[in-house]
Amino acid sequence: MEPASLENLSVLYHSENYIVVNKHWDIRIDSKMWYEKQTVQSQLKHHFPELADPGTYYGFRFCHQLDFSTSGALCVALNKAAAGHAYRCFKERLVTKAYLALVRGTVAEERMTLDFAIGKNTTEGKTHMMCIEGAEGCENPKPSQTELTVLEYGAYEGDPVTKVLLQPLTGRTHQLRVHCSAIHHPIVGDYTYSLRTDNTPYRMMLHAYFLHIPQEKEPIQVIAPDPFLPSLDSKWAPQRCVNPLDDLLKNILTEPQAEMKESQEEPETVHRRSSSPVESEEQKAQCQRWLCEWNLD
Repeated sequence: MEPASLENLSVLYHSENYIVVNKHWDIRIDSKMWYEKQTVQSQLKHHFPELADPGTYYGFRFCHQLDFSTSGALCVALNKAAAGHAYRCFKERLVTKAYLALVRGTVAEERMTLDFAIGKNTTEGKTHMMCIEGAEGCENPKPSQTELTVLEYGAYEGDPVTKVLLQPLTGRTHQLRVHCSAIHHPIVGDYTYSLRTDNTPYRMMLHAYFLHIPQEKEPIQVIAPDPFLPSLDSKWAPQRCVNPLDDLLKNILTEPQAEMKESQEEPETVHRRSSSPVESEEQKAQCQRWLCEWNLD
């Protein structure tokens, strides 16, 4: 539970094209604020100064985003071509991601699909938040789905909690946090979506555990080790295992292979699948930034 520092950078994967790091909790990926010295970008510059590209604003091309409070696997492209390949995988929704979380209370259903459209909260004092369709001040909600699977039941500091695996099927801002809050099982330590009441834990218990980017020439598949273990945090006390994480991981690992086989046998199905999703405004803006900065040819 060491705090973030320039020296404290864990590398999960490193090639001439990519670095995947295990992002620390409570650290921004990058920042334009002069007073924010601790960022993933500054960590990378500290450890790999020779890899920083002066032609980019931050020096490194982050392939996707993780919230300030979220830890786990974060992929960074080291050149324009690599960025383009990753960009296409994210744009076509080919990337597989899975998160671990501790949520408040006892989740009754072992498996469920959370299907709540998410929009911007325009309520005064909550404009930094997202909300589900039907909530007061919810603007421009877009379809959002998350698969939730219960891993373990237990307690955190004596209060009932559930350890879950979350697989986002869409990529909205704060999606996992909003969806867990919507079913009345907010993520432990989520200060924002507990309306500033859950401030005792040392961090928000959300971790990007698995990342698979199925590129043809360099497929990337990484696991950021589970931080929610009693050996690492004595306040977490598991009591009953429902679905072993290793078993679920095996299923996740075989899914991309099955999809690849399916794409070879039924190309029309994949074509319709890749062309149908609607991008969020945030994704469109990010794609435009990528396209403006990098030549993808």
